[in-house]
This record gives sequence, structure tokens and C-alpha cells, in this order.
Amino acid sequence: MSATPSVPIELRVAKDKKSLRVVFSEAISYEFPAEMLRVLSPSAEVQGHSPAQRQTIGGKKDVEIMTVEAIGNYAIRITFDDMHNTGIFSWAYFLELGKEKENRWNDHLAELDAKGLSR
Repeated sequence: MSATPSVPIELRVAKDKKSLRVVFSEAISYEFPAEMLRVLSPSAEVQGHSPAQRQTIGGKKDVEIMTVEAIGNYAIRITFDDMHNTGIFSWAYFLELGKEKENRWNDHLAELDAKGLSR
């Protein structure tokens, strides 16, 4: 039998709308900058339908979170101030992103640099 998936007990958008804090029931918490959530959105627009289609998104340094909407009991949809809102952020994705936060962010910065894009 598989373990019960982790479920957040708190989601909090910062007053400046520049970050989202996700606290899980196991007392695990992650703070995600809005820019990181936007450029690593799980949406098809960003991730594509295969690894070859994945997009490197630049120019989102100042993006803000406008709204957070529950999607059932398993995810949220974030609307950013650039009107991107097609990514469904599952609890599993937040856990994965939190655990790999530094590596994923460094990979993103390296991709921006390699493609001549700015944050």
C-alpha cells in the first residue's frame, strides 16, 4: 500500500505578491518566489508535451501572484500578473520543486545565460 500523499496545511501569498509559502502536514515548508513558479510552471505552455518542447522563459523577474485557486483537493491554479494561469500546481509538484529548488533554479539561470535571455 502506498503512503498518503502530503497535503499542505497552509498556502500563503506574501503581502508583496512576490512569493508563495507552502507548509505541508509533515511540518515541511517551502518558500517559492513568484518568478520561479512562473518560469517553472507545470503548464504545457512552459513544459511542452515532451522535453524537446520545453520553453525557457525569461523576463519574469518582477512577476507577481494575482490569485490562487483550489483545484479539487490535489492542486492549485496560480494566476500571475502577466495573465499566465494554465499551470496546475499539484501538491506532489510543490514537494518535488521544493526538494530540487536550488538545482532547478540554477539550471534555469544557466539556460537563460546560454540563450542570451535575462530574468
